[in-house]
Amino acid sequence: MLAHMTTRRDFLRASAACLASISAGALSPASAPRSYGVQLYTVRKEAESNLPRVLRQIRAIGYDEVETYWNVYTHAARELRGMILDAGLKVPSGHFDYEGFASKFDYAKELGVDFMICPMLPKSMQNATSDFQRAADQFNQWGERAKSLGMRLGFHNHNYEFRSLGQTTGFDILVERTVPDLVCFELDCYWITQAGLDPVTMMRKLGSRVRLLHLKDRKPGFPASQQLDKAAEHFTEVGNGSINWRSILAEASRNQIAHMFVEQDESERSPMESLRISYANLEKM
Repeated sequence: MLAHMTTRRDFLRASAACLASISAGALSPASAPRSYGVQLYTVRKEAESNLPRVLRQIRAIGYDEVETYWNVYTHAARELRGMILDAGLKVPSGHFDYEGFASKFDYAKELGVDFMICPMLPKSMQNATSDFQRAADQFNQWGERAKSLGMRLGFHNHNYEFRSLGQTTGFDILVERTVPDLVCFELDCYWITQAGLDPVTMMRKLGSRVRLLHLKDRKPGFPASQQLDKAAEHFTEVGNGSINWRSILAEASRNQIAHMFVEQDESERSPMESLRISYANLEKM
């Protein structure tokens, strides 16, 4: 009887240790499940001519989500959502231009997105401290509206926000002047790198304010810049460039970033082929 009890006790201890080990492994960055999406701007020409076919092709590659952008809003929100769902995809996020943003809340709500993202500031608002202060105040107001509708407002960076404005930068102003509960960030890893900064360092600095990522790679050997122009465009498929994706994906897991969208503004291949390559490379990681 004593021997039986000892064996049973040992078994229970071993079982508990095993379960603890499994639980810890399930929560570790290396083993956390991931899904990837596509910013539809990558395939804009195709999407604007035959969106249902493009969505099916994206799903066939293996992507789970899409992020919409301004030109596909020629479709009614209900129709657009139906196309996306019929293709087996989700639409957690959409880009809405700063100019006209205020008129898109009802559309975004009907589309069913969780995040309304402002992709950039107008060119006339990219240069002065007062411009970024005004934008931050506007984001707080729009953030209140988005929150009341069950959504969240976010801002997507490029490289121009990191130009020096005296003792600060436009990006610093947006971070410091916006209310964390109302305004989050979608970090574009390419443009952070092009600006001369490190995406992982930025993710750690902003913490839970980063809720989405744009994944696109950068060809090596080009200088950093904070000027948004053709000379700053060195795009390539994710995994084919110089950005350290393993570190970024590990940090994304630690920070519980749920939505990561592959985007490639320009491609030397067909955009769909570039999406296939990026997906295959991400799967290898």
